[in-house]
Amino acid sequence: MNKLKPIYFGALIGIFLFTSSSLLAQKGEELKLWYQEPAKSWMMEALPIGNGYMGAMIFGGIEEEHIQFNEETLWTGGKGEWADYKGGNRENAYKHLPEIRRLLNEGKYKEAHQLANKELTGIIKEDKGNDVLEGYGAYQPFGDVFVKPVQQGEPTNYTRELDISKAVASVNYSIDGIQHKREYFASYPNRTLVFRFENNSPEGIDYIVRQTTPHQNIKSVFKNNQLIMFGQLTNNGMGLESRMLIESDGKKLSYDNGEILVKSAKTLTLYLTAATDYKNEYPNYTGRDYKALNKKTISSVKKSNYKQLLEKHIQDFSNLFSRVNFSLEGENNSHIPTNDRLNAYAEGKEDPSLETLYFQYGRYLLISSSRPGTMPANLQGKWNNKTNPPWSSDYHANINIQMIYWPAEITNLSESHEPLIEYIDKLRAPGRQSAKDFFNTRGWIVNTMNNPFGFTAPGWSFPWGFFPGGAAWYGRHVWEHYEFTGDKAYLKEKGYPIMKEAALFWLDYLTKDSEGKLVSSPSYSPEHGGISTGAYMDIEIAWDIFNNCIQAIDVLGQDKDFKEQLIAAKGSLLPLKIGQWGQLQEWKEDVDDPNNKHRHVSHLYALYPGNQINKIETPALIDAARVSLDARGDDGTGWSIGWKINFWARLFDGDRSYKLLRRALQLVHNDGVNMMDGGGVYTNLLSTHPPFQLDGNMGATAGMAEMLLQSHAGEINILPALPKTWDTGKMSGLKARGGIVVDIEWNQKKLKRIVLKSAFDQTVTIRYQEKTVDIKLLSGKPQLLDGELQPLD
Repeated sequence: MNKLKPIYFGALIGIFLFTSSSLLAQKGEELKLWYQEPAKSWMMEALPIGNGYMGAMIFGGIEEEHIQFNEETLWTGGKGEWADYKGGNRENAYKHLPEIRRLLNEGKYKEAHQLANKELTGIIKEDKGNDVLEGYGAYQPFGDVFVKPVQQGEPTNYTRELDISKAVASVNYSIDGIQHKREYFASYPNRTLVFRFENNSPEGIDYIVRQTTPHQNIKSVFKNNQLIMFGQLTNNGMGLESRMLIESDGKKLSYDNGEILVKSAKTLTLYLTAATDYKNEYPNYTGRDYKALNKKTISSVKKSNYKQLLEKHIQDFSNLFSRVNFSLEGENNSHIPTNDRLNAYAEGKEDPSLETLYFQYGRYLLISSSRPGTMPANLQGKWNNKTNPPWSSDYHANINIQMIYWPAEITNLSESHEPLIEYIDKLRAPGRQSAKDFFNTRGWIVNTMNNPFGFTAPGWSFPWGFFPGGAAWYGRHVWEHYEFTGDKAYLKEKGYPIMKEAALFWLDYLTKDSEGKLVSSPSYSPEHGGISTGAYMDIEIAWDIFNNCIQAIDVLGQDKDFKEQLIAAKGSLLPLKIGQWGQLQEWKEDVDDPNNKHRHVSHLYALYPGNQINKIETPALIDAARVSLDARGDDGTGWSIGWKINFWARLFDGDRSYKLLRRALQLVHNDGVNMMDGGGVYTNLLSTHPPFQLDGNMGATAGMAEMLLQSHAGEINILPALPKTWDTGKMSGLKARGGIVVDIEWNQKKLKRIVLKSAFDQTVTIRYQEKTVDIKLLSGKPQLLDGELQPLD
C-alpha cells in the first residue's frame, strides 16, 4: 500500500496528523504546476501571480519574456458622461410596478414582461460599433512588460513552474552552458510585483526591457532607474500611473525609444507597482493620490534587498496558505508535467494528488486576488488581458462573485473574505437609490451586473438583468463571516446593519398572492425562464436573509421589534413546493421541464449555499431537490459544475460529487475545443466558463471541503460525503461554524481520528454517519476524538 503524501504543513499544532518528519519523508510531493515549454496562450497556459492589488500572467518566453499585468481599479466607464445616467437608475420606475403586477395576476405574462423590460431595466450607454458598454465600462489590462535576454543558442532543460505553497513562479533553462534562472512573485506587504532574472555567465549578458499599454495617450519617462508610465483613460479620464524600479549589477543602463538596455548583467530585478485615482466612495469614486502612493511604494521597496523582499513575501503568504493541508493515498505524480497529468486524467487515470493540487490552487487564487485593503476578486480575479473582456470582467451578483468566495471561510481564509464584505458595505449607498427608484422600498439592492462605480440597477435587458436578490445573497456572506469567526463586534458594527437593510427591501417588496402568501412579483429565476409571480430563488433568499437577521438579533440582544416583523414575514412566505414530476419547483407556477439542462439551478439555493433544505428537517424537500438536480444533469459551465459538486455534497452523495469533480478537471485543449460541452480546465488549471472565470475553480475547492466537513445544520458533520475513491486520507485546518478548526484522518473509508480546536469555550454536537456526541471545547485547547467519537486524552 502506498504511503500518504502530505501536501503542506498545517497550521494547527502538530498533533498526530502532520509532522515535519512525515513531510521530509515525502519531499517529492510538491504543490507545483510545472511545464517543459513556455506559454503561448494567455488564457490557457500563462501562470497567474497576484497580491490582491495587482495581478500578472507569466509566459516564461525564452527569446523574450512576456508579463501581462493588471491593477485592480483600472476600469472604463463610471465617470464623465456616466453622470448623466445616475448609476443606471430610472427615476420613478416603480410607478409601473402596479400595472406589471396586475398583468401578472391576470395571467398576461408576455405583456408583463414587455412592460418590465421597458420600464424596469437599467439605463446604459453603448459605444457605437464595438459592443463596449461605454457607460457601464469594463475591467482593463494595465500593460505588458517584455524582457529580452541577448543570447544565442538552443535552450535545454527548460522548466516553467508555479509553486503555490510559496506563491513564487520560476523559469529555468540553459543556453550554451549558461544557466538562466527567473523568479516572479507578487508581494502583498510591499504592494509590488517582482521579477528577477539571473544568469551565471562570467561576463553577464545584456537585457532589453520595455513596457507597453493598450491604452491611448499614455506617456512614459525613465529617471532615477525608474520607468514611469502615466496618463488618463480616454473613456472616463481616470488617472493612472505605473512605476517600475530597475536594479541590476550591469555596467550600464540606457533608455532609448521606449527600451531600457542593461549591459553585462548577471542579475536584473524589476519592481513594478501601479495605481489609479479610483476611490471607492459614492457617488464620485475618485480622489486617491495615486502618484504619491506609488512613490511611497517604491521608497519602501528600496529599503530592502531582493532576498529580504522574497522572504517577507513567502512568510506573509504562507501564514495564510499553510493553514490547510490535504493529502490522499495514491501514486505521487508530481514529477510529471501538469499538462501531461491532465491528459492522463482525461483518459480516466487516477491522480489523487492532482485533485488535492486543484483544491489548494483555489485557495492560492483566492489569496492572490483578495487581501484586506484590496477590492474583491471579480469574475477573472485580478487577471484580464482584454480591453473588452467577457461580461466586463465585473462583479456578477447572481451566483458568480458569491461562488468565488465560497471557500473563504471553510478553508480557513477569513481574511480573504474581508474585501468582499467591505465592498458590500460600500454598495449600500447606491443600492438604496436603486431600491427607491425602481421599487419605492426601503433598504438596498444590487442586481446581476455590478461595476465599481455603484451600478446597482437592474441590467439593461431581461430576464438576465433582473435580480434584486443579489444584496440579500451577499447578506449570507456577511452572516457566515460572523458564524465562522464569532466576532460579535464585527456583527454589531458592520454585519448586522448590512443584513438589516437587505431585509428591509424584502419586507417592502414582497406582496400577498390570492392565498395570502408573500411572493416576489415580478421575479425572474436568474438567466432562465420567463417572468413570474414567484421565482422560488427570490423566496428562498428572502427566507434566508430573514432567518439570518433573526439569528443575528438573538446574538446581539437588540432590535426585538424588528425581529417580530421578520418572524411574521418569514412565516407568511410562499412555502416551497414539490411539482408534478416530484421536482422542487423553480417557480410558483408548476412549469418545470424535466428535459431542461440549463446551467443555472437557482431554485436549489435553499440547499446550498442556504440551509433551508436539509436532511434532518425537510427530508421530502431533500428528495425533491435530488429529482431536480438529476434532471439538470452533470454538464454545464465551469461554475455550474462547481455548484453541483456542492449540491451533491449537501445530499451526502460523495460519489456523485466526485464524478462532477472529475468533470470539472477535464482538460480543455489548446485549440479551444473541449472534450465535453463547456466547463473543464486549461493546462494552467484555470477553470473555463468558457472562457476563463475564477468561480469554477472556487466552486470546486469549496465542494471538496464540503464533501469532508459540513456545519450548516447545527452540528459538525465529519466526512458527510466521502467518495469511495478517496479511500484513505487526511485533511487538516478546515473551519467549521463556531470558529472551530478541524483536522480529520480516515483510513479504508472509516474515520480514524479528528482534532477540534475552538477559538472560545463552547459545547458542540459532532456527527459521524448516524452517531452524534456533544463535546465541550475549551478556548485554544485541542480536543482529540477517535473514530468512534470518543475523547482521547
